[in-house]
This record gives sequence, structure tokens and C-alpha cells, in this order.
Amino acid sequence: MKHPSPRRFSAGVALLTALAGPLASVALAQAPSPLPTPAAPSSLPTASVKPVQYTLANGMTLIVQPDRRAPTAVQMLWVRVGSVDEVDGTSGVAHVLEHMMFKGTATLKPGEFSRRVAALGGRENAFTTRDYTGYYQQIPAERLEEAMKLESDRFAHNQWPDDEFKRELEVVKEERRMRTEDQPRALLGEQQNAAVFMASPYHRPVVGWMSDLDAMTPQDARAFFQRWYVPANAAVVVAGDVDPERVRALAEKYYGGIPARAVPERKPRTEPTQRGIRRIEFKAPAEQAYVSLAFRVPQMEQLDSPTDAWALVVLSAVLDGYTGSRLDRTLTQGPGRVADSVGAGYGFAGRGPQLFQLVGVPAAGQTTETVEAALRAQVARIAREGVGAAELARVKTQWVASETYKRDSVMAQARELGSNWVQGLPLDASERIVQHLLAVTPEQVQAVAGRYFGDDQLTVATLRPLPIDPKARRGRGFAAPQGEMR
Repeated sequence: MKHPSPRRFSAGVALLTALAGPLASVALAQAPSPLPTPAAPSSLPTASVKPVQYTLANGMTLIVQPDRRAPTAVQMLWVRVGSVDEVDGTSGVAHVLEHMMFKGTATLKPGEFSRRVAALGGRENAFTTRDYTGYYQQIPAERLEEAMKLESDRFAHNQWPDDEFKRELEVVKEERRMRTEDQPRALLGEQQNAAVFMASPYHRPVVGWMSDLDAMTPQDARAFFQRWYVPANAAVVVAGDVDPERVRALAEKYYGGIPARAVPERKPRTEPTQRGIRRIEFKAPAEQAYVSLAFRVPQMEQLDSPTDAWALVVLSAVLDGYTGSRLDRTLTQGPGRVADSVGAGYGFAGRGPQLFQLVGVPAAGQTTETVEAALRAQVARIAREGVGAAELARVKTQWVASETYKRDSVMAQARELGSNWVQGLPLDASERIVQHLLAVTPEQVQAVAGRYFGDDQLTVATLRPLPIDPKARRGRGFAAPQGEMR
């Protein structure tokens, strides 16, 4: 993470950021404006130019998405490694290594990578999640070759002195303090994840436990790099004003010569069945109380296999997919309001188990218990009464619109292709996902609302606010600890 950012990016396919309502930092509700009921769309407009995929001789994947509307290009390097691949005692090493990737190679001094990208007229950054690590540059299209040369060099030859590691480790610790330890809700979420996930590595925070960061050594990061940064565990995605065959030739030139190595075997770590409600009570100086309900639910495993994941996505959107949606309208507005803000979100896909979450901040005079009951009551109401055609049509129309508008951004196109690759999904996954979502019926949404929201699947985390010391250090933003570290 070169530059701290409070953005949240949920694990899973990039498409989902447009499908689910806000969860990590729910905004104050706004009164809905009367809108005509839209007709549900039947399909997604076809992309004018399809992406193409190649596999280099060393096993590295190359994906190219031509888009000639502007003379710019994005190169993204995706490595299928994240905090899910760490072991106890070295939590946070995937993110620390991401920082160290900017600290030099045999031919580049620390920080020189960024300076050279800037000299090309470009911008760059990186991110680490539970499931993957990504690096990107957006540059003028005619400077793509130089960017590919730089990125391939650090992927193959990242190296730095121990003193540089020690300095950067302090930056990561400060990031943890700012984004987690100074944020009561983030600390609560971190403890909730640790309670929800027992066998899954998802119980560890992406940024790492502070005790593990304190004990981390340069060799921990170097070993992680040598183990996971291999061509067959990585994909280069290029989108923009480019010719696929030309990009393929450049990839062969700069990435193709990196020696092939086997991807380490990953052993399954199956999460045991939850057999009763779990509760976390967390006390910290805070302005408001907060409650988070996390339900263990199915996820999308195979793109075209029958699954309740599609209906769960729709349920999340009906609850919190647009201004004036069910949670917003019923819990934060009118004389009976119980919350200042509410939210719902669903993980949908990932390399580990996923959750459906409901969150809320009590209004003045209300309690977290009241908000918890009200959130669950809205799901129970859908289980009893179902959803209307107008609600379904509205969220489906928004999905198609968001997918269409997303094509205006080469960065969004590259990011989606890369995150789909991480999950093992095909090039046309986003279009097929939308088609599955458009086919969801009211009956299916009603069925999942009644099937997955009992006590046995639930972990509740409650923030009990303590008085705030005006002299104490205050956080500068909020990011859920399960999200992306940049």
C-alpha cells in the first residue's frame, strides 16, 4: 500500500461493488424521491470488443481488453495470493510484501519505480485483499512497453536492504493504528471476523495482528515472495488503446523469460458448521453505538451451477441497494425510525467462506438491541410476504446500467477481468453473472430470506460506546478490516 486509503472493497468479484448496498461505512439515509416503476431489463448490452486471453510458456496468464476511445492504457498485475495464504505468526506479510515491491530491484533504487511511472505521465498504486494482491499503472498508451518492462522487473527481481524493510514496516504499523486501532468499528469488525471464522484464514486481518507485525522479519517477506510470486500464480491484464497481438509480443518479451516454477499446493481449510449464535461485546470510546450481524450463507462456487447465491445478491439489493430501499425507508425515516444509518451486504464469491451482513447505528434514544431486532424483522418480513415486481425491476435495472457505465472506464474493465481471473471465472463472467441475476424470481428471494437467517448461522458484534477523551488520538477515517489494504 503506497498511499493509505479509507476505501472499502469487498472480497469477491469486482462486479459486486455495484450490486450490494454500502456496509462498511453506511451513510445517512436520504428521503426517496418518487420514481416511476422501471421495467426489468431482459439482457445486458453486448460489449463491442471482447477481451482475449493468452497463456505464456512459463504459465503466466495475459488478458487484453482493447478499448480505443481514449489514448490511454492500464496494466494490472494480479497475483493470486493474499492474507488467506498466510500462516499464523506472519499475519499481514502479504500486505507488507506489497509495500516492499516498491522498494527496489537489482537495477532500481527504493522509490525509483514510482518516479519512473510518473515520468511516463502515469499513475500507479497497489492493493492487498484476503484473496489477491494487485499492482497497476495507468499510462499513455504509447508508453505501455516501458511500464511492462518496469512491472516485469520487480515481479522477477524484487530486492531491498533490511533497513528499508524496517522503515517500511513502521509505515504498515502506523497504517494499522490509523485504519483499525483508532477506529472502534474497525476493531469490532476485526473481532467479529475472528469469531465467525474458526478454521478459515479469513479470521486474520489483512493488515495483520500488531504482535505479528512487531515480530516480522525481512526474511518472512522474502520467503513469501519466493513462494507465491511465480508466473503460474499471476496474470497481467491490459486494457485500453492497444492491439492484443502487440501486447502479447510485449508480454512474451518482458514476462515470458521469467523462469517457470510450480505454484505451492494449497490445502483445504474447511470451516466447521456453526451450531449456535455467537455474540461479541466490544467497549471503546466512540460517539455512537453500532451493531453488526454476520450470517454464514452459501456463495457462488461454479458460475453455471444451481446456487442460492444469486437470490442472496438480489435480497441484499432489495434491502439496501438504492436510496429509499427497504432498510433505509423503514428504519431510518419517519416517526418510527430506530436508526441513524443501516446497511446490508453480501460477499457472493471468494477463495474462502462468505457472509451476509446487516449493520446499523441506533438513533438517539434507541438501543443496539432494538436495531438488531428491526434488521432481522425486515428479512423475516420478506420471508413471509416476499418482494414485489417493482422492487425487483428497480435493482435489476440498476445492475444493467452499472455494468454498461463501467465500460467507460478502462481501469474498471481491467479490475473486473483481474478479479474474475482470481476466482477462476471466464472472460465473459460479468455478463453471465448479470444474466443469472436477471433470472432471479421473487419466489427465490423469499425462499433464501427464510432459509439462511436463523440463530445458528449468526454472529452478532455490538459496539458499546465509552466516553471519548478529548485529548486522545482520533482516527481520520474508517475502513472495514476485512476490506482492501492500499
